[in-house]
Amino acid sequence: MLELLGVETFYGKIKVLHGITMKVKQGQIATILGSNGAGKTTLLRTISGVVEAEYGQIMFKDKRVEKMDPNKIVKSGISHVPQGRLIFSELSVEENLKLGAFTQKNSHMTEKVFTYFPALKERLRQFAGTLSGGEQQMLAIGRALMSKPELLLLDEPSLGLSPMLVEEIFTILKQMNKDGLTILLVEQNVNLALDVADYAFVLKNGKIFMSGEPKSIRQEDKVRESYLGEGKGKYMKRAKIWGQQ
Repeated sequence: MLELLGVETFYGKIKVLHGITMKVKQGQIATILGSNGAGKTTLLRTISGVVEAEYGQIMFKDKRVEKMDPNKIVKSGISHVPQGRLIFSELSVEENLKLGAFTQKNSHMTEKVFTYFPALKERLRQFAGTLSGGEQQMLAIGRALMSKPELLLLDEPSLGLSPMLVEEIFTILKQMNKDGLTILLVEQNVNLALDVADYAFVLKNGKIFMSGEPKSIRQEDKVRESYLGEGKGKYMKRAKIWGQQ
């Protein structure tokens, strides 16, 4: 469904993405892992057209989209939920949702959004800025769904939320995926991301240095040490402590 071929992105003269090549298959939940500054957010912003790729190709459903305006990328079937949600706090929940449907002349997605997030229906007239953090995240995702996407880009959906809310949102994401939505996820909670994903990419210094199914990614020492806190050094330290007992 989505394929990147040698994509390079710059901020001014600084190269952030270095020849990214990757594929996301239709129906997958794919996740992008990496430390802060690895280029994860830039990668999603490049796919959605917020930042323009300087070199390379981005193919979506066999059509090149890397030079399209962001609104045309949305029309093609890609929606982006940015890090920090970026809802319109001084507009109502209803108005935020309507803005998400700007590419659709006759959108009937509102009721579908409410099946995933019934709390939003109860707060339609409420200003978005008065919602809780979890409700704001739900609104950001719901707004993205209003354009009827086939691919949803999600940037750090668990950020700043309680474990209970995170579990609720990820349960809903899995249901969306079962309903046919392909998801590309950037998530700080590596264990959670690997639990829900069908495939994972590990980004380091703007390059993909590892990819594979979650099970194989978990078994890589570099991933265990850098992102799961389970490196060889930790095992050796434990063995040393046990040996002294």
